[in-house]
Order: sequence, then C-alpha cells, then structure tokens
Amino acid sequence: MDRFDPLDENMESLLSHESDSRDIYGTIKQCPPEHPKESAKGFTFAEVGCIQTRNSEVTCCHFSSDGKVLASAGHDKKVVLWNMDTLKTESTPEEHKLVITEVRFRPNSSQLATASFDKSVRLWDAANPGYCVKAYNSHPSPVMSLDFHPKKTDLFCFCDNDNEIRYFNLNTFSCTRISKGGMAQVRFQPRIGHFLAAASDKVVSIFDVETDRQTLTFQGHSEIVNYICWDANGEYLASVSHNLVKIWSLVTGECIQELGSGGNQFHSCVFHPNYSTLLVIGGISSLELWNMAENKSMTISAHENIISALAQSPVTGMVASASHDSSVKLWK
Repeated sequence: MDRFDPLDENMESLLSHESDSRDIYGTIKQCPPEHPKESAKGFTFAEVGCIQTRNSEVTCCHFSSDGKVLASAGHDKKVVLWNMDTLKTESTPEEHKLVITEVRFRPNSSQLATASFDKSVRLWDAANPGYCVKAYNSHPSPVMSLDFHPKKTDLFCFCDNDNEIRYFNLNTFSCTRISKGGMAQVRFQPRIGHFLAAASDKVVSIFDVETDRQTLTFQGHSEIVNYICWDANGEYLASVSHNLVKIWSLVTGECIQELGSGGNQFHSCVFHPNYSTLLVIGGISSLELWNMAENKSMTISAHENIISALAQSPVTGMVASASHDSSVKLWK
C-alpha cells in the first residue's frame, strides 16, 4: 500500500458539467438523466455527457491525443466520432463486416485504426471520416486488439485469435514482424514505448519492442485476463479478469496490489487522468473507483449492462465508458 502516494486530502473538486447540452446532440438518442455525482474528500466523479448508439453493443473507445475527439465502436460495425467541443457526432461508413473489437487513435494525429472480427484492420481519418484511408483485409483470423507506438507513430501492432502479434508499418501498411503471446489485448508502454504488454489467457507478457524478447511474465490470475492498461508513466500495469484486478510493477516484476470483484464482475480499467493512484474499473453495470494508496474503493452506478471499455484524456481530465447497453458516457 505504501508504494503509492496517498490522494491529497484537499484536492480540488472535479466539478460536474451542470448545464444540460443534450439538445444539440442532433439525431443522437438522449440517455436517461445523468447519475448523481459521487464524492469523497472533495473528490467528485460525475456523469457529464452521454450518447446513445443505435441499439447495439459498444465494445471499445479511445480519445485523440488532444482530447478533442472520442471514438467508439462495436457491433454496429462503424466508428462514432464524438466532438468534445461541439458535442456533435459523425460516423464512418460500415465497411467492417463484423463487430469492431478495437479503435485507437494514432498519437498526435486525427488518424485512427480499427480492428475487427472480420479479420481486417482499417485506417481512418477523423477529419474526413467518410471513407477508409487504408485497409488490410487478408488476415487469417479475427483481430482482437491493436495499439500505436507512442513515439514511432508509423508503427502499430495488433493481436489475433490465434495468439499472434503482428507489427505493422503504417506507411507501407505491411507486416514487419510476427510474434506470439497476445490474444485479448496489446498495449505499448506510454511515452517511450520501450515495452509492449500483451494479454493471453491468464497471463500478461512484457516484450522489449526493439529486441522482441519477453522480459517479464505476469502470472497469478485464476481466470482469463480480458483487459490491461498502463499508468501514465509506464511504471505500473493493471490487468483485469472477471474476478480480480492486479497491479504489477515493471521494476520488480511483481504484483504489488490486487482487488477482488466481490459480487461484481470486472471487464475493463483505466488509470484516472488526474490522480495516478486512482484506478477506474468497469463492471457489469457499475464503475469501481479504487484508491490504491488507501486500498479503498467506491462503487458508482453507471450503465445498464457490461462496461466493456474505458478511456481517459490527461488533457481534459475526462474519463469515457463504453457499454453493451449501447451508450458511451463521459465522467469528470
């Protein structure tokens, strides 16, 4: 517990967005009234916005580097782009044939990539979302996850249903390397991108990106790991299975903390953009706010179904939640 600095007792409240601006959402269906704010020690966490997609499960979401656009996707096979300034939305065409499993923005760019169960990866531009920029359609199995390198922004990688990791050059849109050990999710270490974390079955592997050598193996989950996320500095990694979330240290290679799901079921997680010792965990219909410094957690009612993905923007301090209830919500 003492590995994390405690949250500031007098930290500034995160004020909720009081005005109801849902009337400018255009054709987007309004969500039910927002959930009341939850607070502890001056810290406030409240729903500040919501979009309802067309009655289909949302599986993934991600903010652009500047925090101005939130992308989400899922079973309706298109990407919804939510402008954080105007609160208006745009969509890409339904070029994917099956569920989109992942959407990720290229760092410091309006470009984004999607992975799909239809065995393809597609590149888009949020500035011109009406058409696909590039497509890789010849993969032999469903693509489950992808991520861009934080510094070498012409490099991205994805993992598939066959436990294979492929590194891709964005300029040539061709594979440069193939590895093993990733199925559920792949995530580059933030900022420097020295390591790649990959989840497969009940194990999380850490690979050296340059040498492709597996440097660490995180074991200890009794159930399949379905979600991973790095802290902002790339020093810690959180791994989520239905019954447990674990925090791993890259320095020691050990699990330093864990939280059981109790009567809930964990599905996703993200470190809070403003408070590094606060992990936001997505459950069946609620969010768990876990203060790792004090090992205390708070449950917030959030959705009507599984919270499949979480994203955050350090620029705006916003957290986004995507759910199988067809909605995407903003929290601050």
